[in-house]
Amino acid sequence: MKGKYNFILLFVSVLILTPNYALGMHIMEGFLPLEWGIFWFVVCLPFLILSMRKISKMFKVNANQKLLFALVTAFVFILSALKMPSITGSTSHPTGMGLGAILLGPLPMSVSGLIVLLFQALLLAHGGITTLGANLFSMGIAGPFVSFFIYKIFKSKNKKAAVFLAAACGDLFTYVVTSVQLAFAHPDMVGGVMASMVKFLGVFAITQIPLAIAEGILTAIIYDLVVNYQNEGGYEIEKYN
Repeated sequence: MKGKYNFILLFVSVLILTPNYALGMHIMEGFLPLEWGIFWFVVCLPFLILSMRKISKMFKVNANQKLLFALVTAFVFILSALKMPSITGSTSHPTGMGLGAILLGPLPMSVSGLIVLLFQALLLAHGGITTLGANLFSMGIAGPFVSFFIYKIFKSKNKKAAVFLAAACGDLFTYVVTSVQLAFAHPDMVGGVMASMVKFLGVFAITQIPLAIAEGILTAIIYDLVVNYQNEGGYEIEKYN
């Protein structure tokens, strides 16, 4: 029971600390040319199809995974709604995707990310519909796959360190991908795509590195609480990773 109450207390604390505004780093509506918006949405489609199949199979094997999926999706929503100003007046935020990638595998996080991004775009003016594909690819696909593979590589050596590294690196890689997306959509007039990429990476690096470290620490704490809570309930988390 102690683990249960610790988990609830921590989750409520995060909710309380969430700001009333939600203006995170997602690429805003209309910022990408239409062709790039369509391109990234098309790229995401195969991942979404595979994600829905994976989730359907996962729920049939263990119905308790529905609650876990809801939990990690809520965790993503809360963390990605937090923001910190970057040096140019832009904002950065954690992603929360590492936890889900570790507990459920990377594929289910595509649908989780789509749910979060749609909700934020339609109700919180955070991100946008035309940029949904680009935001989903960086946050819901690229980041989770990096988190998943880093966790797989290091979990046999030190599981807590593996969780921390997976969440932190997945968070950071999300912003690397976003910088690449923005660079291709808005190449520098002199230096082209590479010069633009360096500029965007420079904008986000100063704020995102400490945020990635903070997300890694929080994810490691939440991971332990979730695992302990599930074990207290008499069953273990389904191993999809």
